[in-house]
Amino acid sequence: MASTAVAAGIGLAAIGFAGRYLLRRMPNLSQRMAETVKKLDSQSLANSKYYKGGFEPKMTRREASLILGVSPTANKAKVKEQFKKVMAVNHPDRGGSPYIAAKINEAKDLLEK
Repeated sequence: MASTAVAAGIGLAAIGFAGRYLLRRMPNLSQRMAETVKKLDSQSLANSKYYKGGFEPKMTRREASLILGVSPTANKAKVKEQFKKVMAVNHPDRGGSPYIAAKINEAKDLLEK
């Protein structure tokens, strides 16, 4: 039993020393990894169909249409249909955010005017 614990400790120490050795031998490794991750994130965001950015201080028709996924000139029936779909997914009673639900309601109200 004691020999197993000693062997495990020696194994962990060897892994730690090997990791430290590799990090010292390749100082640019962490920098290259960070650059690669940043590049992958920017590529995936560039191809994303989702709106990038936060909410504007005062909601515009453009922002409201982006929230509901309709055109800014959509009719009331289309706005109501999309509102139901988006709200069903984001409703606070189903684990959604109350803030997001408020923004969805605000978008519907603005587009139905």
